[in-house]
Amino acid sequence: MKFTKTFSAAIIIAATAGAVSICSAQNSASAAVTTASQSTAPYTEGAVWQITMVKTKPGMGDDYLKALARIFKSTNDEAKKQGIITDYKILIGDAATQQDYDMLLMIQYPNMAALDGLRDKIDLIGDKMIGNDDQQRQLAVKRLEIREIMGDKTMREITLK
Repeated sequence: MKFTKTFSAAIIIAATAGAVSICSAQNSASAAVTTASQSTAPYTEGAVWQITMVKTKPGMGDDYLKALARIFKSTNDEAKKQGIITDYKILIGDAATQQDYDMLLMIQYPNMAALDGLRDKIDLIGDKMIGNDDQQRQLAVKRLEIREIMGDKTMREITLK
């Protein structure tokens, strides 16, 4: 009988402590949200851009753009239709030096969380729009003949306050 009372008292104490912890955690989370919404940063965070800097080989710009029309455009149109990406753009211009890029390939995502599990989603689109892994690899090898990837960046768009 004494064991049952002690055990019951322990359960009640544990349940009360658990309830207090939950309330405390909710208050802490609420305080964190309030603090976060009152950020002193001079900007608000926006969309996320994946940017690829490309240097086309001399005289191969149009050939590369034709390849982009088949692959980059079709896969990104499908990703946009499925809500995976928000937008995409290609910027073209003169290279500042011989080591500089002349094209930017840009893909816009609504936020950083959109990048979670991205490969699985994009691989399905690639299989559907381009073909299996071997077909995709063959096209990638062909693109090596007409362009060089100078670098990639993931950057967040901001709006100044």
